[in-house]
Amino acid sequence: MSDLLTYFKSRQPEMVEFLSTLVSYETPTTDKALVDKLGAFMEGEFKSLGAAVTRLPQTEVGDFLLAKWNENAPGKPIMFLIHIDTVWPQGTLAERPTRIDDEGRLFGPGAIDMKGGITVALWAIRGLVERGELPERPIWILMTSDEEVGSIHSEPVIKELAAQAGLVLVMEPATKEEALKTWRKGVGTYHIEVEGRPSHAGNAPEQGINAVIELAQQALKLHGLNDLKNGTSVSVTVFHGGSTSNVIPAKASAQVDVRTMTAQAWDEIKEKITSLTPFIPGAKLSISVHHARGPMEHNAQMARSFAQCKAIGERYGLTVREDGSGGGSDGNFTAHMGIPTLDGLGPQGDGLHALHEHVVLNSLPRRATLLAAMLKEWQFEG
Repeated sequence: MSDLLTYFKSRQPEMVEFLSTLVSYETPTTDKALVDKLGAFMEGEFKSLGAAVTRLPQTEVGDFLLAKWNENAPGKPIMFLIHIDTVWPQGTLAERPTRIDDEGRLFGPGAIDMKGGITVALWAIRGLVERGELPERPIWILMTSDEEVGSIHSEPVIKELAAQAGLVLVMEPATKEEALKTWRKGVGTYHIEVEGRPSHAGNAPEQGINAVIELAQQALKLHGLNDLKNGTSVSVTVFHGGSTSNVIPAKASAQVDVRTMTAQAWDEIKEKITSLTPFIPGAKLSISVHHARGPMEHNAQMARSFAQCKAIGERYGLTVREDGSGGGSDGNFTAHMGIPTLDGLGPQGDGLHALHEHVVLNSLPRRATLLAAMLKEWQFEG
């Protein structure tokens, strides 16, 4: 066992206490006041570890924070991405208080997504500071507050800062087997609206343009774009249309969930959907894209990044595995930009957005060790 791993194992009780403190803050994305309470706590924690902290005020969601260590050191920064918002409404904690079971799992709303990831990121830096081993390189933590609603406010900030970084470490949870996530599907939601022409369904149906029929034909065409064996899914998930039973519907709308494994498939599907044309003469289509995150592709760069991470982990007595996810994260943004990105660096656990959400507590020292070792030893390409 490495000296660093031994150190973090000795600090596990304090890490668990810190995680419990984070879970005690309820932070639903839509409640800015609640989220800002945890933001103020986090600002104090960053400053106590010697960071220079910039607050990025927000009006609709909690304020973002940018914490920087070694601002004037040479080289590109390693940037952590964390988010403090959760999917759980205020009052959930009263219904499901934090508890630790006999198997060493901490249960609580937001525990694994992603207050566990915040814990190991902070403790990796704290351990290096306390041991006098914080490397002379720029280290950033960007803390956002809207990841659970698609990062609609933080996306431009994430991209602007990531463009300056040499490596992005996304503190989303590891898999149930404690593997990193070296691929994520691209995730996009398309909104399609059809405008037809109303008419009386009994007296003059031929004078109408049926928006529901038009959209139904578009839905079938969209369904035909599925290429599941290669990881591309196109799913019409929401469908609305019509007003009353005796009127030819003048309007209809649908939402379409799109997921792809590769950037090439992402671009091809986007082109096919945005170039749809009406089947029925006189019908009008309007197509827009919402909450789009391009794929975090398992390409050559990702393979090199994981190989380096795995090798560093092994030098410290850790076994590092890789896997992937059909869901997106903020890592999709940075990887799709071509920035070296590793995701799923949070602790082992399960139950994201579910009643059995939990963190496996003995994974906390392992993850903190891996992160601390990467901060010390990571070599940028080129």
